[in-house]
Amino acid sequence: MSKSKQEWEETSFSKATARFKERKEQFESSSGAPIEPLYGPEDMAEWNYHEKMGYPGEYPFTRGVQPTMYRGRLWTMRQYAGFADAEESNKRYKYLLEQGQTGLSVAFDLPTQIGFDSDDDAAEGEVGKVGVAISSLADMETLTDGIPLESITTSMTINATAPILLALYVAAAKKQGADLSKIGGTIQNDILKEYIARGTYIFPPRPSLRLITDSFSWCKDNLPEWNTISISGYHMREAGCTAAQELAFTFANAIEYVEAALKAGLQFDEFGGRLAFFFACHSNFLEEVAKFRAARRMWAKIAKERFKSESPRSQMLRFHTQTGGATLTAQQPLNNVIRTTLQAMSAVLGGTQSLHTNSYDEALALPSEEAVEIALRTQQIIGYESSAADTIDPLAGSYFIEHLTDRVEKEAWAYIDRIQELGGALVGIEQGFPQREIQESAYRLQMQAETNDRIIVGVNQFASETEVDANILRVDPELGARRKVEMIAMKANRDQQAVTESLKKIRAAAHNNENMMPLLIEAVEVYTTVGEICAVLREEWGEYQEVMTI
Repeated sequence: MSKSKQEWEETSFSKATARFKERKEQFESSSGAPIEPLYGPEDMAEWNYHEKMGYPGEYPFTRGVQPTMYRGRLWTMRQYAGFADAEESNKRYKYLLEQGQTGLSVAFDLPTQIGFDSDDDAAEGEVGKVGVAISSLADMETLTDGIPLESITTSMTINATAPILLALYVAAAKKQGADLSKIGGTIQNDILKEYIARGTYIFPPRPSLRLITDSFSWCKDNLPEWNTISISGYHMREAGCTAAQELAFTFANAIEYVEAALKAGLQFDEFGGRLAFFFACHSNFLEEVAKFRAARRMWAKIAKERFKSESPRSQMLRFHTQTGGATLTAQQPLNNVIRTTLQAMSAVLGGTQSLHTNSYDEALALPSEEAVEIALRTQQIIGYESSAADTIDPLAGSYFIEHLTDRVEKEAWAYIDRIQELGGALVGIEQGFPQREIQESAYRLQMQAETNDRIIVGVNQFASETEVDANILRVDPELGARRKVEMIAMKANRDQQAVTESLKKIRAAAHNNENMMPLLIEAVEVYTTVGEICAVLREEWGEYQEVMTI
């Protein structure tokens, strides 16, 4: 510590704090690291601009992956949506596009996520509740009806059944007459974080990784504009991890996926440019900006130093951001508009490539049309009225931002090193390591809220007795019954022999090295369902049983 900073702390600062006590005994980051009252040149004594930051569009990409960033075009405004059946969700997508949304983001219902058709007994009571119900090509055709898939990019939040839903999307695009070389979008396809934090897995990890690398390989040759995976920290952050843990566990999983692809015979730069990432943005405004900057720098190093990438595109971290669903409150729900606005601004200042802003009523139910419109308008006001997008990486050079960026990176690398010592992400998951770390962090967060060390406005402070009056969206309780009737009719009108033959091929391929993607596309094109395909693979591969971490 330099004499000048020390003098300030011993004189001006100490006199002020002696007279007026600070609000907290200790200010800290999400990981519990202390935050000092002031950062200055002394804190950057060993800091090198060109090593740490460089310029936008150049290694290590700390300041952004494009030389022009938002001066060229704004981030993609991609509102996550989907509920009830394909027809209802199609109407919502068209409404959002009319309101200025620039990309689609599909939420699937729970049965679709875990491989059950809408007419399965296991789907009872869950059809269309947390997303759109998609069981066959007939549903995907309805979902995309009137939406030109060559010109609209689509993100699909789907994991265990991701290759099957991609096959459905490809089949729907082909029926539109679309040129597959122009079809752009992303499937999440990130199964490892399901074992860690989210739980919508089906098969054990190793055959699941095989499905993922099959999609990598097929898309490389057939769907060149498609992002084959969106490696997600979002769900781990929502489960309670810190900003540094979010980066560490995400990149550890990414390394595992890359290693699996390399073992399958792919070269890193063949698919590295199609790896996308997905992060949460919570309410610690400046730490979140620093997290995104650190993330770009870390991935650039992993790609270049670990995987010997020679392609700048493969070294660029391109990511989608969603504001923090776990930060929203059912109490005083309009407060969530402010929370979401701050988080969205943080993501923009951090250089995200696309953004979803949560609706204010999501702690109560699926978002209403009014709430969705406000969420989209939040992005548009930031983009077109705030001027925050007019210069690149505007917080760069702030002593505190650069200190935070370095610290988040350092903490994340320490976790990655521990995971690599265990044998990698897959072994770590099998041993329950990231699960335990997230549980401990979540417990600490909850204790802080319960003791008022962490204030949540409208919940543990500034509460109100006023009843919540929200226009809650409710899914028709008769939807499940209607879907069963539709499934019976669809199955009655398809070529059952072709379905049987397609399932026979998939069963055989489960035990050899044949790429699954062409077989999945062939199957869905004859209206074989998601549930029928998953039933065969369940029989051949079994189902994953959760690791106990306590």
